[in-house]
Amino acid sequence: MELKHIDIARLCVSPVNMRGAKKAPDLTNILPSVRARGVLVPLIVRQNGSPETYEIVAGKRRYHAALAVAGETDGIASLPCAVMEAGDDAAALEASLIENIARLDPDEMTRHETFTRLVREGRSVEDISLTFGLTTLQVKRTLALGNLLPRIRNLYRAEAIDAVTVRHLTLASKTQQREWLALLDDDDHHAPVGQNLRAWLLGGATISTKAALFELADYGGEIVSDLFGEERYFACASDFWTAQMTAVEERAEAYREAGWPEVVILERGPYFHTWEHERCPKRKGGKVYAVISHRGEVTFHEGYITIKEARKREKGETIAKPIRPEISAPIQNYVDLHRHAAVRAALLSQPSMALRLMVAHAIAGSSLWRIDVERQRAHNDAIAESVESSASEALFDTQRRAVLALLGFDPDTPTVTNGYAGKHGLPGLFRQLMTLTDDAVLDILAIVMGETLEAGSAMVELLGAMLNVDMAKVWQADDALLDLVRDREVVGYLVTEVAGKTVAAANAGESVKVQRHIVRDYLAGTGGRAKAENWVPRWMVFPPTAYTERGGVGSVERWNAVAGLTNTPAVGQAVEED
Repeated sequence: MELKHIDIARLCVSPVNMRGAKKAPDLTNILPSVRARGVLVPLIVRQNGSPETYEIVAGKRRYHAALAVAGETDGIASLPCAVMEAGDDAAALEASLIENIARLDPDEMTRHETFTRLVREGRSVEDISLTFGLTTLQVKRTLALGNLLPRIRNLYRAEAIDAVTVRHLTLASKTQQREWLALLDDDDHHAPVGQNLRAWLLGGATISTKAALFELADYGGEIVSDLFGEERYFACASDFWTAQMTAVEERAEAYREAGWPEVVILERGPYFHTWEHERCPKRKGGKVYAVISHRGEVTFHEGYITIKEARKREKGETIAKPIRPEISAPIQNYVDLHRHAAVRAALLSQPSMALRLMVAHAIAGSSLWRIDVERQRAHNDAIAESVESSASEALFDTQRRAVLALLGFDPDTPTVTNGYAGKHGLPGLFRQLMTLTDDAVLDILAIVMGETLEAGSAMVELLGAMLNVDMAKVWQADDALLDLVRDREVVGYLVTEVAGKTVAAANAGESVKVQRHIVRDYLAGTGGRAKAENWVPRWMVFPPTAYTERGGVGSVERWNAVAGLTNTPAVGQAVEED
């Protein structure tokens, strides 16, 4: 590498410079030094096509500071430079990054871009790690950022999201990343971050593979890992717990075979408090306690008895000998799975029973069924009161009360769904449904489906069209709606619909408030206006339409998504999908 001074006019910034050739650098902490003493540390440069011109591989900030000082004083004609061999882009990138890391650690996204370019130039992860004094894991972690969507990378670069959140986002598919960004942009929802993000991505509690008592090579379920390669998790908690509890039982059996009189497997969650137990060796009847955390970890405490049992022994009282279960947990698992398979196969020939079983699950829930009731959340009290007092809601509530009475539920129970409080739980409700006729069960099902039908969904649009719902028969305009109309163009269309084009044209210049008052007069038939009957705004009819071309009408957008499904065949007729 040759050292020499080069005229500043013959220098330019190389495209391979890690700080980029276009972005203006921050000179705040370097400009005063260059003004006072000039450029002392040589720039790293190489020829860029001619013997007289050079491009700067490292030293962009010193170069721009020198340009600034030259413009102020005309005092800098040349700069000290170390001339590299021409043509080796990878070596140039390394030089740029090494120098910049030595002076100021760049942000991780800048390192990612540079490392990626080095890989494309033929450098391996091991080469990069040796060059920059990093571990291979650190290099892989930086390269893994490339699997994130560009917007997420930019958010990280701008420090709008933290490193923990970015790390967990590397667990996500591109679809999940887009869903997360949508939550981030939605003012009505909160985008999960940090540890909550990991739980959101994996659908609940996350369990590390480090907790497994079993061999991961023998595990049949899915395991996911972040792209940094540091952590791996079980994608399905249910599959994990099945394998983990089998391993716990196997370990417990090994303790028993080793001569321990009893192995106590605690329920998941409770801690083992040593102050509630005393040490007791195996030969004197000490037990083994298996403690299982919700995070999947299992700890075996050997040689303990409870304080209560220890006091009884001190008094010479007889201690009941532990009764060993007839079958182990693996045997029970074998029995349960075979009996489950037999029962569901037999259920295939009993659709009427299956219907009742499904309705019971929808009402009472189970460990595999989680049904949410539509909460009908309103933006303000006026909207809530308008919906509650509507004819449709009154009809639904009347039928719901009839179903509550039919099932024997408390009449004040707000919903049939999740409303069962019988002592026998799900089996008790199923047995009760078996005593009802098919028509009665279908009436119950209609209520449960109505309670759990999502408001503001495409399904509402499709059902409304299929059922030929006429909003004019069940709804009348009220102040809760009209007070919300504040758009001049839209209110003009409403005046046209209820009062006619002549009245609308005559009042087009009036304020929105005045035009709303005109709409109210026509709808109520007051103020000398002829009453407009059966008026429903376009957004509310089935199917809905918009007044303008501006978009932003949710019901119209959802209808457009399902409009092609309205040619519904008769029940039992085959459906041809596009």
